[in-house]
Amino acid sequence: MTGQSPDPEAGTGTDPKGGGDAAAGGTGDGAVLIEMRNINVAFGGVHAVQDVTVDLHAGEVVGLVGGNGAGKSTLMRALSGAHPPDSGEILVDGNVATITNPRDAKALGIETIYQTLALADNVDAAANVFLGRELTTRTGSLDDSAMESATRKVLRRLNPNFKNFKSAVKSLSGGQRQAVAIGRAVHFNARILIMDEPTAALGPAETTQVRNLIKQLKSEGIGIFLISHDIHDVFDLSDRISVMYHGRIVGTVKQTDITTDDVLGMIILGKKPEDVTQKELEELHA
Repeated sequence: MTGQSPDPEAGTGTDPKGGGDAAAGGTGDGAVLIEMRNINVAFGGVHAVQDVTVDLHAGEVVGLVGGNGAGKSTLMRALSGAHPPDSGEILVDGNVATITNPRDAKALGIETIYQTLALADNVDAAANVFLGRELTTRTGSLDDSAMESATRKVLRRLNPNFKNFKSAVKSLSGGQRQAVAIGRAVHFNARILIMDEPTAALGPAETTQVRNLIKQLKSEGIGIFLISHDIHDVFDLSDRISVMYHGRIVGTVKQTDITTDDVLGMIILGKKPEDVTQKELEELHA
């Protein structure tokens, strides 16, 4: 799929300020972007997701945590169109949406940043941002200058220190590679990002780069579902935290109203803090 680009900045994605209610500045008080209501997903006789309801606001990060097999990745695959739910509703901007494949999700502004990043390692940032959606001139040739200009604009918006525009992405740091993957999403008007383990296997400096990227996205009113096993990342970046256990939501809580120990207890025991017995609490800390 290609498109002409008489304007080098044509299609450069979201307004940096987000516009209207989307300019929530990461407070989590913006407009509701996504509502997933009573979502169910089963694989044969295994109920991977059971009657789950979650939502996401503009400028908010919702951390999605749980043990292996808790259902968090399956839930996000339902949102991304990779595995549509068996039942339940997904609302986008308050309207019931039909998401049967990833193309449907992308058309609604929903993009997934996978742990693998899905980048073409041997080409540069611009080639990755426009991979499969290359811009062409009026004569049908690739419009390299327009793609490079748009890529520089979106990546400098996300990371002002990004400079390696001409390098193959395999030579970039983990944080810079994340910037390219995110830049590809937001250039094409993503308003909802699903980020899967964005800091996995990164060093401290690269992790800081990714955290700064997420904070920048929040400031632009983009909503983020953050899947992570790193409880410190979840606490540092999330406005709310949803804990899953055996396919169900244990609870969704404001980050400011809970401790890391509370969240760990919810992950391990599948109970809200107020429902945990003294004996269970002692065993948890034994």
